[in-house]
Amino acid sequence: MNKLFFVFVLLFATVAGFAQQTEIPVVTIKTINGQNFSTADITNNGKPIILSFWALWCKPCQKELDAFNENYAEWQKETGVKIFAVSIDDARSTNKVLPLVNGKGWEFEVLLDANSDFKRALNVNMIPHTFLIDGNGKIVAQHTSYFEGSELELYEKVKKLAGVK
Repeated sequence: MNKLFFVFVLLFATVAGFAQQTEIPVVTIKTINGQNFSTADITNNGKPIILSFWALWCKPCQKELDAFNENYAEWQKETGVKIFAVSIDDARSTNKVLPLVNGKGWEFEVLLDANSDFKRALNVNMIPHTFLIDGNGKIVAQHTSYFEGSELELYEKVKKLAGVK
């Protein structure tokens, strides 16, 4: 009986811990222009949000964000989705983020998490790490890594959230 109780308590603690991670934690990070930004402002008027953690040195991250950008205008028109890309580059290299973003022509919002506060709060260990957030601010899906075409799988989930067939 004690073993069963222990397993139940462990399972409950695991589920409770996950349940606490279903909303975006509130921390202060920076905009790409160096202004303070509260993660509480990652909202989209009841529509889906894609939140992607990336870094300058991460080629799969940039490929994923390039794929998002190629489709972003169409995705926004169809579903109203908003994309936030969060750079986890440290303070020494954040000055290289804006030139890269401008060079690639990314149209979505890019934020800087130079101190890794947001990354730690969401338990991001590998990048790219992408979260799908529903219109109520709840994390409903997440994935790490990128392969060509995975953006389309993510978009299928976005369409379901947005009620688009």
